Amino acid sequence: MEGTLKYSIVIPVYNEEEVIHETYRRLQNVMDTTGESYELIFVNDGSRDRTAEILKSYCAVDGTVKLIDFARNFGHQVAITAGMDYAGGEAVVVIDADLQDPPELILEMISLWKQGYEVVYAKRIARKGETWFKRTSAQLFYRVLRASTEIDIPVDTGDFRLIDRRVCEEMKRLPEKNRFVRGLVSWVGFRQTAIEYVRDERLAGETKYPLKKMLKLCLDGITSFSHKPLKLAGYAGFLCSAAGFIYMLTVFYQRLFTSHAVPGWSSLMIVQLFFSGFILIMLGAVGEYIGRIYEEAKGRPLYIVRDVVSMRADSAAAPAPARQEYSNVRELASRRR
Repeated sequence: MEGTLKYSIVIPVYNEEEVIHETYRRLQNVMDTTGESYELIFVNDGSRDRTAEILKSYCAVDGTVKLIDFARNFGHQVAITAGMDYAGGEAVVVIDADLQDPPELILEMISLWKQGYEVVYAKRIARKGETWFKRTSAQLFYRVLRASTEIDIPVDTGDFRLIDRRVCEEMKRLPEKNRFVRGLVSWVGFRQTAIEYVRDERLAGETKYPLKKMLKLCLDGITSFSHKPLKLAGYAGFLCSAAGFIYMLTVFYQRLFTSHAVPGWSSLMIVQLFFSGFILIMLGAVGEYIGRIYEEAKGRPLYIVRDVVSMRADSAAAPAPARQEYSNVRELASRRR
């Protein structure tokens, strides 16, 4: 490929040996129809099967394929970030390897990008092959996230999207460790539009987003873009204080003007348990924010790359360190001064 690289396709992979060949074939067929230069960047997020071995065999015979091999599993959102760091195209497309998101939609994304849109995201209008619980929890997740955050994150969207080179460069300037990529893309702004599609069922293998990871993703999204959970403590504290004051007046009234005996330990314990539970819940919310501050203050790199494999020597080079890492808060403060 000579001249400017047109498209970079970022594909995070984790234990995808059953589907990786079909993913590679379909992406190759789609991108060949563009008639323009492209690269396929597979980010191996610490796979324990033959995924990395298979991808290395593709790199040996196909100059469009690049493998970013992590030293261990750093997580799906970090793998996407690494792919963006290494991408060199004028437009960058993020797509998962499980083929639930059809690669053929990339052509429509490219068409909208050429019309002037800088972010084109795919919006799911239906999901095939998923259980009622999975569909319901996903819908609830997106709506709770949108209600909790202070930016407009589109509902029913994943990480399948195209972003312009300028958007990619702005993403590199965002240093947070607990990343929520789709939220960050919404936060940076620019001209954005959606294309609707029906999401297919997974071609092979198992989902890489069980309930535990979905909950973590939800927490990352809320804590990264909103402090409403902390505000909730103030609102709930006011309501509880008002309720306690009303209850106190009720007790005084019963004691002074009625023959009803004031309830003893039972009512006291109910009130005590209520307030204790509420305090513990809010301490947990505060702890989530403090834990994320701690992660940021440690200043560790976002990911560690074991190897970069590509036929092209220029592609194998490490990207410029656009994302600034600070070893501690004091260093950050001194740089700001």
